[in-house]
Parts: sequence; structure tokens; C-alpha cells
Amino acid sequence: MALLTEERVRQMSDNGTRGPVVVARGDVLTPSARSFLREHRVEVVYPQGREEDGSAARYQTPFGVGLEEKPEHMTHLRGNLLVFKDHPRIAFRGMIDLLEGEIALCQQVCVREGVPALAEELEEVLDFVRHFIRFDVLSEPVGEVRLCGMTPEELRERSHYPEKYYGQGHFLIHYTDSPAILAVNKVRAVVRQTELAAYRAFRDENGGVARGDIILGLNRLSSLLWIMMIRLKAGDYPKG
Repeated sequence: MALLTEERVRQMSDNGTRGPVVVARGDVLTPSARSFLREHRVEVVYPQGREEDGSAARYQTPFGVGLEEKPEHMTHLRGNLLVFKDHPRIAFRGMIDLLEGEIALCQQVCVREGVPALAEELEEVLDFVRHFIRFDVLSEPVGEVRLCGMTPEELRERSHYPEKYYGQGHFLIHYTDSPAILAVNKVRAVVRQTELAAYRAFRDENGGVARGDIILGLNRLSSLLWIMMIRLKAGDYPKG
């Protein structure tokens, strides 16, 4: 399989003055290459049995070209639609995987540090995060967000004014903080990275987002983790 870029098809067609360009089975034309070919009216020859739109092919691509085999550098976006592995939505799903791993590691730290109640709360967080791949792949709405019994509004309020609710103000992490606090902070930081990945995955050309519910869910999850850090600092979790 070859990726036919604009530069490559220029060479194949002698810069658009000759032609035709032969697209072998499995080759993929990039969007800029297809635009060049259309603009210069270069004839494109496909192998027998393959139509330009790839309608009879096993896999489809965003470029309108069908493939019979899945290349290693491409993966499923949904169904039989393949995209390159650096596609923003694939990168977002990768961040979800990373986030799940960090949550599980954090739970182990919490158990070792004698705060199993927090490990149980993080199990609810982990279950919530695991649904995000489904939200994306199946285009399902996130629905009502309620984490550890709090609504999005309550999460925002308590994370902004923690001293009012927990008797502990905002603080900067320090190496002398407990391993549990530092572990939760690591999860919180990964949530923020995941939120940025979601924005890159679902933003449009004007900066708006197609999945504001996913962005909101991750933002409020970040608030919840900050509340957990506040409660740890305040000694609000029972030891066990």
C-alpha cells in the first residue's frame, strides 16, 4: 500500500501536464492529491473491480477511497471506516485508556495509604470514564452527570469554594503531601489532558464543539478530583 500525496501525484502526472495516474489496489490518495487531480483534470485509473468511491471495498476511508485490507497505520473510527492512527478522535480514545490506567493505580495507592473509602469512590469514577469510548464510537449522549452524589453545578460550587464546605482552602501540591494526594492529583492532571484531547477531537473550524456533553463531563470530573484532594488534605476520609 502507498499513500499518494499531492507531491507524488504531481510527479506521476508530470505536474499535471500528462497522465493518467494509476492508483494501485490499496493505495490511498490524500485530500490534497485528489484536489490537485480534479483541478488539473488528470485522469485517474483504478484497478479492475475497484470504483473510485470504494463502494465495493471492505473498508472505507474519509478520502472516499475503499481498501480491501486494513493497513497497520490505520484503525477503525467506527464500523468499517478507517482513519490514520493520529486522528484526533483516536488520540482522544488513547487518552481515555491512559486515564483508566491512572485511576486504577491511584486506587492501589489509596488502599495502601489506608483510605479505602476513596478507592471505592474512584471505582465510580472509573466506571464513568469507561463509558466515554462508547459515547464517542456510538455517538451516544453522556446524559445526566452525577458523580459521588453531586450534580455538575454542585461539583463546580464545591471545587471553587472548598473552605466553605470542607474547612480546607485551595493549596499547591508539595512533595511532603501524602502519596494519596499526589496520586489523585496525577489523575486530575490526566483528566485535564483528556479534556484538551476531546476539544481537539470534536471542535469545528469555528472553534465550537460537536460534543459539548463530553467536554462538560470531563470538566466536572476534574472538579470532583480536586474535591477529593481537598478532602484528603482536610482529613475528611475515614481511615481503614
